[in-house]
Amino acid sequence: MTQTEPTLAAPLRPSTVDFGAILAAHAERAARTLAMRPGNKDRLFDGLMAAGITHVTVTFDGSGDSGQIESIGAWAGETAVDFPATEIPYAALTWDDPEVEMRSLSLEDVVEQLTYDFLSDTHGGWENNDGAWGEFCFDASARCIHLEFNERFTSSELYTHDF
Repeated sequence: MTQTEPTLAAPLRPSTVDFGAILAAHAERAARTLAMRPGNKDRLFDGLMAAGITHVTVTFDGSGDSGQIESIGAWAGETAVDFPATEIPYAALTWDDPEVEMRSLSLEDVVEQLTYDFLSDTHGGWENNDGAWGEFCFDASARCIHLEFNERFTSSELYTHDF
């Protein structure tokens, strides 16, 4: 009689990671971030209107696992204007502190931050693979934000023929 080695690997020990707790903490953080968004938008719109800016346009483009904002333009009606040096409070969470941190950011920096936040919320991964491009319009007069989003994708068509 010959003895052979077992062919099956030993079973893995049960995980000590509490994935339920991790997911719950992530959901709680996401909810807290979303709860701060209306206040950040209101402060931005108030700051834009006080500066005489009626709307802001933001173009973005991404592919191949990287993406960026291409341009941020401020407008007073149909006239392009510069952003003022005005800073406003912006509420944010950091990864290492559960407390809300109030930062003082320029109007342009708040527009940039909200742009990336909204892209992440609505089209996470917009910069991956074939990517996407588009434009945001922050309409201070109407106090709303509009997004036109264009997703790129590779397509293939299969045709078969029997002759």
